Amino acid sequence: MNDSHFPMPEKSTSDRVDAGADEVFDRFARRLVGLARSRLDRKVRQKIDPEDVVQSVFRSFFSRQAEGQFDINNWDDMWHILVVITVRKCGRKADGFRTAGRDIDREVSITQRDADDGPSRELAGREPTPDEVACLIETVEQLMSGANEVEREIILMRLQGHGHLEISEQIGNISERKVYRVLAQARKRLGME
Repeated sequence: MNDSHFPMPEKSTSDRVDAGADEVFDRFARRLVGLARSRLDRKVRQKIDPEDVVQSVFRSFFSRQAEGQFDINNWDDMWHILVVITVRKCGRKADGFRTAGRDIDREVSITQRDADDGPSRELAGREPTPDEVACLIETVEQLMSGANEVEREIILMRLQGHGHLEISEQIGNISERKVYRVLAQARKRLGME
């Protein structure tokens, strides 16, 4: 990358890398989330958030950039690379949810009229078993372990269905990137990454 296009303050190498990563994230994250949202149809978005795709995009980009796989001379070059990675990841996610064993097009909503008398109605109306409750409690405790008060609030809001940007704005004083990092750490604690 040509440093003249990417001004960074005089700091240690680690600080400069973090500042550069923050600038890349701030410059492109929202646009990439919009792109991912437009590339994933409604059914796929019920399974995976566009924000999660973009987090994966940045992880791949920074990893491959560190290995010297890209020749980036300006912000346009970087944008084009990020777009290609995003489009490909969206395509792979959509394909993954349409394989024979996971075909989301064959899923049936429990709110459909013809399901009123079927087994799905029974599942929707029943209380969780003690084992299911214990499993949920254990999972939430594992998510919250080692998290400070702000991180717990981030995790709780995400579990309630709030998006990354909304969490950042509601908690205040934290960046959207911090929300991504906290949630990535939580997924790691659960062994999801």
